[in-house]
Amino acid sequence: MKQTLETIIKTLVDDADSVSIKEVEKDNGITFEVVVAEKDMGKIIGKQGRIAKAIRTVVRAVAAKEQKKVSIEFIG
Repeated sequence: MKQTLETIIKTLVDDADSVSIKEVEKDNGITFEVVVAEKDMGKIIGKQGRIAKAIRTVVRAVAAKEQKKVSIEFIG
C-alpha cells in the first residue's frame, strides 16, 4: 500500500526527493502522513480536492483487498 501511494505521489510532484510518507498504525487502521514540498501541495490537492480524493480512493481500494482501513493526511 505504501509503495502504491509513494508511486502515485512522486509521479505528480516536481520535487520527488522531498516526498516522505510516514505510516502510523492505530487501533482502527493505518494513517499515512504524506509530506511534500510546499510548492507541490497544489498539485497533490488539485481543484476542489479532486486529486486528493482520487488518491484516497485508489489507496482505500488497495486496502480493502487486505481488509484494512486507511486514511491519508497531506502535510505541506
